[in-house]
Amino acid sequence: MAGYEEGKSSDSEGRIGKMIFESILEEGVFRFDCSADDRNAAFPSISFQNPKVRDTPLANVDEVPTYIPTFECSLGQQIVNIEFPPNTSFYGTGEVSGQLERTGKRIFTWNTDAWGYGSGTTSLYQSHPWVLAILPNGEAFGVLADTTRRCEIDLRKESKIKFVSSSAYPVITFGPFASPTDVLVSFSRAVGTVFMPPMWSLGYHQCRWSYDSDARVREIARTFREKGIPCDVIWMDIDYMDGFRCFTFDQACLRPERFPDPKSLVDDLHKNGFKAIWMLDPGIKHEEGYFVYDSGSEKDIWVQNADGKPFVGDVWPGPCVFPDFTQSSARSWWSNLVKDFISNGVDGIWNDMNEPAVFQTLTKTMPESNIHRGDSEIGGIQNHSHYHNVYGMLMARSTYEGMKLANGQKRPFVLTRAGFVGSQRYAATWTGDNLSTWEHLHMSISMVVQLGLSGQPLCGPDIGGFAGNATPKLFGRWMGVGSLFPFCRGHSETNTIDHEPWSFGEECEEVCRLALRRRYRLLHHIYTLFYMAHTRGIPVATPTFFADPKDMELRTHENSFLLGPVLVYASTGRNHELYKVQHKLPKGIWLGFDFEDTHPDLPALYLQGGSIIPVSPLYQSVDEIKHTDDLSLLVALNELGKAEGVLFEDDGDGYEYTRGGYLLTTYIAERESSMVTVKVLRTEGSKKRPNRKLNVQILIGKCAMIDAWGVDGEILQIAMPSDSEVSDLVTAAEKQLRIRIESAKIIPDTENISGHKGTELSRTPVELKSGEWVLKIVPWIGGRIISMQHIPSVTQWLHSRVDVDGYEEYSGMEHRSAGCSEEYSVVERDLQQAGETESVQLECDIGGGLVLERQLYISKNETKVFRIDSGIVAREVGAGSGGFSRLVCLRVNPKFNLMHPTQSYISFTAIDGSKHEIWPESSEHVFEGDLRPHGEWMLIDKSLGLALVNRFSITQVQKCVIGWGTGSVNMELRSENRPVSTESPLKISHMYEVIGIK
Repeated sequence: MAGYEEGKSSDSEGRIGKMIFESILEEGVFRFDCSADDRNAAFPSISFQNPKVRDTPLANVDEVPTYIPTFECSLGQQIVNIEFPPNTSFYGTGEVSGQLERTGKRIFTWNTDAWGYGSGTTSLYQSHPWVLAILPNGEAFGVLADTTRRCEIDLRKESKIKFVSSSAYPVITFGPFASPTDVLVSFSRAVGTVFMPPMWSLGYHQCRWSYDSDARVREIARTFREKGIPCDVIWMDIDYMDGFRCFTFDQACLRPERFPDPKSLVDDLHKNGFKAIWMLDPGIKHEEGYFVYDSGSEKDIWVQNADGKPFVGDVWPGPCVFPDFTQSSARSWWSNLVKDFISNGVDGIWNDMNEPAVFQTLTKTMPESNIHRGDSEIGGIQNHSHYHNVYGMLMARSTYEGMKLANGQKRPFVLTRAGFVGSQRYAATWTGDNLSTWEHLHMSISMVVQLGLSGQPLCGPDIGGFAGNATPKLFGRWMGVGSLFPFCRGHSETNTIDHEPWSFGEECEEVCRLALRRRYRLLHHIYTLFYMAHTRGIPVATPTFFADPKDMELRTHENSFLLGPVLVYASTGRNHELYKVQHKLPKGIWLGFDFEDTHPDLPALYLQGGSIIPVSPLYQSVDEIKHTDDLSLLVALNELGKAEGVLFEDDGDGYEYTRGGYLLTTYIAERESSMVTVKVLRTEGSKKRPNRKLNVQILIGKCAMIDAWGVDGEILQIAMPSDSEVSDLVTAAEKQLRIRIESAKIIPDTENISGHKGTELSRTPVELKSGEWVLKIVPWIGGRIISMQHIPSVTQWLHSRVDVDGYEEYSGMEHRSAGCSEEYSVVERDLQQAGETESVQLECDIGGGLVLERQLYISKNETKVFRIDSGIVAREVGAGSGGFSRLVCLRVNPKFNLMHPTQSYISFTAIDGSKHEIWPESSEHVFEGDLRPHGEWMLIDKSLGLALVNRFSITQVQKCVIGWGTGSVNMELRSENRPVSTESPLKISHMYEVIGIK
């Protein structure tokens, strides 16, 4: 260990200092601890593929790190800070929503069932306490806080990383290295590379909650083939089960139309080139006589309450127990259940709800005091707060191992919702329960590449959005970009309209067909990228700046990404016309290409100069691939007239490739004078080269190319046309490209699909942004506020879908009375530059001559506060009523997110002077009379050190009501309940501010 001071004591409560370090793994990788005692106290690593590597220093290495973290240990917390040069950019942090470049953000690693998350949600389904820093000179540096516990990643200060978690944990750094790819390769040597996926899993997957019968599954499969839309996999959600009991099928004689013979269904799917993936959740129904529950109870493998009894929590089947995957005995038990389950013809398994999610709880999960009797090598007996973030990863590992037990000659395919650093060794993932909105389409690119930058390359979103109804244009645009993500799956929620590629009209269907055909044309390229990721840790999908890390402008570019040397430039905005704007490309040569499929609703494709990629014939599924099929190479020469690329080939499944049974070919192209020579530079593997034709397509610009044929493995020489001939070819190609764009059938920007309203989610909210606040308002459904984000603290206090929850207002005593779902009109909008406030004024006719009106505004002179003035006013009340309306009550009902439910409470001083702290519980709390807050109450989050203060006039508010929910709290203000007239409206004026607390 280097001789740095081991944590100088600052006072009686804590220690501060520089961290001590030692070299591990390889050159440029360091482990840092607060002290030698802290090093010895650290828990075993679960993120490292081989935990001993983290704990074993390299011998005879005197290397000194470039950046040395400082620490502060106080009150059981370890705070680590690392500072970098100005203009350093931050990425990674795992599964996170929002912007690509993470400066200004704060993330909490706590796996959370985050249905309908927003751009400011701070905890999603997975935890990756990892940051990739890109230095101003283009070099890169990686930092891992190697703790499984809840960890705060604070990037709010420019060029500074701050980790906060319970002590003691080591920090592992990688670099600085010459490029971000070098950092990720080194990182993968520590935490492991992605499992090698079977080739079929890289095709298109079609899923829904739920295809609820054998007949419906067959219909979906048949329609794909009839319409010529490529697809490899159909998914079965929870409705295939008998009462949501895992490892069962709904074969009841009362409902034989469901899944009477799963094996027969799968056999028929296989005959038509489809694979079948089935869901398994961790919650096991607490029911004697159910074979899974009985066998697990016999082996005593359930997670326990603090009193040692099995924990029981509600999930889909009702009361459930949960396997303790921290025990090898539980993992073995689960693996053997999976092994037996596979005998039904199951091709892959989907692990959902494995954060683990638990219903009817404030925290959405099990109590942190629950006990896991973990194996000593992963940490031993600990409470749930220690193992929560790795529960899903350990479940995925058990499922993966069970599939290998079932058939060691096939590669498992597992999809997991919850995960941790290292999950990529066992499973693919997706970005969770997203929304059918343009915002979520746009975020999907950043979310996919962030996961890739955190070690998990096999990922993608629910194409089209999970919750809500997509519109044709939204769905088609999403399929265009989603078809080129590493993992490609369409999925949608129950009670939404159908979200298959043919569900949105013929124009959208054609775009989806073209998009998925693109994917299958590039399938050998994608498969090769995954081989490189699996064997070398090279990322699959990366941000565009990877092509030039020094380019500061590219570092924030979110509309494009790289798939190896292929640049995918997408249109992710409703009004963004891709071919009417200049594309921002990295420096160097980037040549556009297509498959004669250019369309305004599809991304533009570019190939980097100096690259060669393989192109496949058109397939409907991977089952159709033959090694003797013609091979095409797409070539983009660089400034020196050279290009190089690789193609990996094996059987597409199994493990022969680990024993040399593969063919890895490096192709090169080189121009000398007017001749381009294409040949094999080198090969690896024992697999023989197939006897097949070779088609070489040399790009020359504007999708124009020179086309030549030969035999794969033999030298092919291609005579290039003269400069004038090239110019003519490019001009002709550009003309054809323009004709294709102009003649394409554009997807209509319609709001109605087959009688269903599709724009509730996909319309663009009104944004109110000024001072410290950004609000998003949806006038067309209740005028509700769906997002309330505080900029300085990077905290989204309120986030909801557009049709329920969020900030609502009612006009009566009954729940969700008039005003909460009607359409509001925007009657006035004052922009900041036009006056002293940024404001939006809304109103809604609630019947009987009454109008619910609301004004939201932020003053330029009081930027910390935003104010809402609401009222029920009588515009026209009938004479027979004496000038008074029906009984009405103005109810201001915001539902706030609890980012840390167990650390959140409501505090106020009542009118009578009494002090109140209301902590989360299931009951409703009503305060009236002198027990009302004296004009102010606040929602406090102790973990954040922040309070959301709500101030109001006690003369306008008769009751204050607190209602705790799952991960949320309502703080309702109610007026008196009375008639109104034109002279006596009901009014509530109130405001919000965020303050720091100690």
